[in-house]
Amino acid sequence: MPTYAYACTQCGHRFDAVQSFSDAALTECPVCGGTLRKQYGSVGVTFNGSGFYRTDSRAGNSGAGGGASAPAPTSSKSEAKSSPPSAGS
Repeated sequence: MPTYAYACTQCGHRFDAVQSFSDAALTECPVCGGTLRKQYGSVGVTFNGSGFYRTDSRAGNSGAGGGASAPAPTSSKSEAKSSPPSAGS
């Protein structure tokens, strides 16, 4: 069950309450009887791994960031070869 943080708008009393998702939000401060307000903070989420991409759920992908990849270039016999270094002047 999740833990919710509450703060009283009148006396400033703060506390945490463990409640089910289906439970109604608390409305009355247990200290002064004032109005309560839920507090929202940052959530500590970390994403580990290579990443999450739009294409991850598509069929046929074998890795993150997949998609159709171009075939690897092959070497050609007609590649230009570098000329031998010239003699010093």
